[in-house]
Amino acid sequence: MKIEFIHRKKGIKQSETPPGEGFLKLLYHNPFGKMALLPLVKRKFLSEYYGRLMDKPNSVSKIPSFVKELQINMEESEKSLEDFISFNDFFYRKLKPNARTIEEGLVSPGDGKMLAFENIKDLEKFFVKGQDFTLEAFLADKKLAKAYANTSLIILRLAPNDYHRYHFPYSGTPSPIQKIDGSYLSVSPYALASHFTEVFCGNKREYCLLKTQNKGDILIAPVGATMVGSIIETYTPNQAVEKGAEMGYFAFGGSSVVLLVDREKFTIAPDIIANTKNKIETFVQMGEKIGS
Repeated sequence: MKIEFIHRKKGIKQSETPPGEGFLKLLYHNPFGKMALLPLVKRKFLSEYYGRLMDKPNSVSKIPSFVKELQINMEESEKSLEDFISFNDFFYRKLKPNARTIEEGLVSPGDGKMLAFENIKDLEKFFVKGQDFTLEAFLADKKLAKAYANTSLIILRLAPNDYHRYHFPYSGTPSPIQKIDGSYLSVSPYALASHFTEVFCGNKREYCLLKTQNKGDILIAPVGATMVGSIIETYTPNQAVEKGAEMGYFAFGGSSVVLLVDREKFTIAPDIIANTKNKIETFVQMGEKIGS
């Protein structure tokens, strides 16, 4: 399996080599890995334990090699390398105020690779038979699932080398967060290819409803994954926010953000839709326009 994506701004196809690629293949594509190791790796205690290690002061020694190996642009960071007090402090680093431009329309909540489905029912054609994703299972709320049955669904996957804070994709007033406990499967394409439903309907996740003035309620759901020690919300519920305002951040590990938007109020960018139909992700940055 080769992980490829379209770098939207550069207009080129690129390949992704995730950290621990060999281990991911063992976990999700090897019968021994799936039976003997995966049940252990997806448990909460392992991710929390690793998260605590990444909070220790001596974890700063991992930062320089991580930056070099994954070619992270530190010129965007508010802090310089020597100012971080732990690996996690580096991992959920803030960017300089002008590092991202907030564009018009619906914007990406973060940096990462995106899949978008104009109609949530299109998911049925995207994944292999047996991967039956349902909103009721994802939201753990039958009534809410019914309210969002006719929406567009957007998935933003954050790889370990990406900026790991996420933001509001539109202006509005956010509700308090609703938490759903779960496992810690990877959100890497190696896992999603065969475990999509288990990842999004079984992983630890939470959501809020962003009430907009004239575009309905946008559902925003951060989803945890393997080695994500925590999902931290930094916004104040029931207080109006501007588009691009910070919503929260993920501690160490890959993770994702799911958006549900009214498909009669928003038109998702045609290039992202087309790439998704071709089963390839689109790399976008926080604040970049993804819908109008």
